[in-house]
Amino acid sequence: MTRRESRRRGLWLGVAACALASSVVFGQGRAGQPPAAPPPTPRTSAPIDLTGYWVAIITEDWRWRMVTPPKGDYASIPITAEAKKAADAWDPAKDEAAGEQCRSYGAAGIMRVPGRVHITWQDDTTLKVEIDAGTQTRLLHFGSWKAPANSKPTWQGDSLAAWETPVVAAGAAGSAGGEAPVTTGPAKFGNLKVVTTRMRPGYLRKNGVPYSADAILTEYWDVHKERNGDQWLVMTTLVDDPKYLQLPWVTSPNFKKEASGAKWDPTPCSARW
Repeated sequence: MTRRESRRRGLWLGVAACALASSVVFGQGRAGQPPAAPPPTPRTSAPIDLTGYWVAIITEDWRWRMVTPPKGDYASIPITAEAKKAADAWDPAKDEAAGEQCRSYGAAGIMRVPGRVHITWQDDTTLKVEIDAGTQTRLLHFGSWKAPANSKPTWQGDSLAAWETPVVAAGAAGSAGGEAPVTTGPAKFGNLKVVTTRMRPGYLRKNGVPYSADAILTEYWDVHKERNGDQWLVMTTLVDDPKYLQLPWVTSPNFKKEASGAKWDPTPCSARW
């Protein structure tokens, strides 16, 4: 072997040794680090706990919610002339005969029906809301969920949910330098926004005040805790319907948390009461 060949061989061996050492060092570094934490799910990042049993507290619109109002009592709902015409033709017997007795238990009206709701996580990206009145179930989907292809509108429609949490502006709190505090884990404050579409036409009020298939329901769900430990689920709901409403209809149904499901009482839909 010539001197040049010997020097070239030594150079290649040196490069190979450095490459091997580097791979060992970096490999040990990666192996020594803890595995990356999975991204938070809607369930783990929830700023409020909505799960449990809740009972409706009827303090708003008592006379229109606790009993079926007579035909023609449409006060407080900004209906169009077309909606009035449809409501004036309301006939519960016809609804029953057509199998439409659940018209007042659709998503746009169900949270105002007296009764109880049971909220659980069906999975990490879906809240399940069971309602004993009418034995209805709502599914609130987070993320990029889409309805199955060729699916038909349902009483509870398609609901997309998202957590809304306050954003702390830089300099609003924290160090003397004006930097915002750095937080980790789920947010401590916030609410749930739910937008529901593709609902079957139903009733906003038991006496036939209609909403159409084009209606959009937007809800804001929040939880408040009192000093005595009582918890309240407070909602703000807006129904937009270009066919049957002149303006968005805004309501605020409230629920109080119960210790258990001892009073849970599923009942079928009723067109009359």
